[in-house]
Amino acid sequence: MSRNGQRSTNPQDYQHVPRAVAAMPKDFACGFEILPHHHERAQLIYATAGTVRVSTEDGVWVVPPQQSVWVPAGITHSLVMLSDTTMRTLYVREDAAVSMPTICRVLSMTPLLRELIVRATELPVQYDEKGPAGHVFALILSELQGLQALGLQLPMPRDARLRLLCQALLDSPGDQRPLEAWAETINSSARTLARRFQNETGLSFGAWRQQARVLEAMGRLGGGAPVTEVAFDLGYESVSAFSAMFHRATGAPPSRFRGRPQAQ
Repeated sequence: MSRNGQRSTNPQDYQHVPRAVAAMPKDFACGFEILPHHHERAQLIYATAGTVRVSTEDGVWVVPPQQSVWVPAGITHSLVMLSDTTMRTLYVREDAAVSMPTICRVLSMTPLLRELIVRATELPVQYDEKGPAGHVFALILSELQGLQALGLQLPMPRDARLRLLCQALLDSPGDQRPLEAWAETINSSARTLARRFQNETGLSFGAWRQQARVLEAMGRLGGGAPVTEVAFDLGYESVSAFSAMFHRATGAPPSRFRGRPQAQ
């Protein structure tokens, strides 16, 4: 599991550990991508610093600093680091995760769980389940069960043309074109597009685009971008309008999510 006393940073080394929970530390540079893959164990991806975007066939989740995303076992997912990221990951055996969500969820971390996970990455992988290390991991499992889900996900449509349109919106979140203009890009009427959007994602076109902007803003803010820059890049005419929208969507002002600026 380690070389020269260093813990392995290869996720595959943690898949067949007999213990119920294994903890892996790893750091990534801004922009680093992990291609689609899946694990035999469920994952709790916790960013002690930095912001991560997790994507599956069904949706996109943004993990702000000091929060986490739960990825059930067997779910194919990819990751993009939206800023320099310090990641601490738990790999949880399926029989130990029966009370956890069966779909991806961004979870609000407790102060205790944050400290427990950092401590877990310092302990031996083959820890004594009846000793002090075992108590740490048992408490981790107990804390996991009480975490609250945060609404930081963006459902993705299955329809190929809608998915391409959504990807275009994600690539250019500040694009101000109305529904009618976007409908033309896929040779559809605005009414048909609106109906299909609602059916495929559960959100209206406007609500989906706003959520996309919220998640994009969280990624940029987590990377240290100024609130003013983010507001105008996302198409808002004023910082106050952007801040009001962001607060309504997340329950907190943009400054709450702003990390340290990236080194140039």
